[in-house]
Amino acid sequence: MDLNIRDRVALITGATGGMGFATAEILAQEGCKLVLSDLDVENLKTDCEHLQSEHVCLEADVTDQGAVDAMVDKAMERFGRVDIVIHTAGITGAKGHPLEMTDADYEEAWQIDFMSAVRVARATFPHMRKAGWGRFVCITSENAVQPYWEEATYNTAKAALAAFVKNLSYKEAEHGILCNTVSPAFIKTDMTDGMMEKRAEKLGVSIDEAVESFLDEERPGIALKRRGRVEEVAAAIALIVSERGSFINGSNMRVDGGSVQAVQN
Repeated sequence: MDLNIRDRVALITGATGGMGFATAEILAQEGCKLVLSDLDVENLKTDCEHLQSEHVCLEADVTDQGAVDAMVDKAMERFGRVDIVIHTAGITGAKGHPLEMTDADYEEAWQIDFMSAVRVARATFPHMRKAGWGRFVCITSENAVQPYWEEATYNTAKAALAAFVKNLSYKEAEHGILCNTVSPAFIKTDMTDGMMEKRAEKLGVSIDEAVESFLDEERPGIALKRRGRVEEVAAAIALIVSERGSFINGSNMRVDGGSVQAVQN
């Protein structure tokens, strides 16, 4: 399917590996020009060597508004516009009893998982408004609507992010900007690899056995009995940012294999 976004300029944060880079690969195939950012810019450049599209790799600390502004300025200098913004940067944050988490634990998740999106929106929306066309997608999580007790710092930041993007969708549509979220669950990434390595060590089992027991005990809604793949998330993102997704606004698309056991988001 032609997504009708050839020559659009897409900015992707958190683009080293994982869902961010899988999305970059799909958009490159669709003919988009890419602005890819991460703290680890050298590894990002290595990842991008095979991309068959015009692109630029930038180092950006999304906890710093000045750094975000500078990233967008460089994108504008290179391509003259930013049409699509896909914000994937984030962390899992500290885990444990919600009342045992420190102010610093909550603040870390808040700054990286929530405020970073606010900063990116501040820097990019004026350009998309001027053009009269734009797409803004943030990665939230199943945790935003189905929180897990030991992940309070992450839960609260992601729930706030979902509300923020919904807020934007009400007024930005009049400028031609569509704002949505995508909520993955238990995708095979470095983050979930690390989770399963710790689980395997704790239980004294193999990684595969750790995944299997996690699905049975912690994610019974995933009837497919496997982790998702980054390209499955990227495909959903690509649809939402395309012309084919031109009536999708203020929505949350779950890519979770059924993990969230509810009808409503």
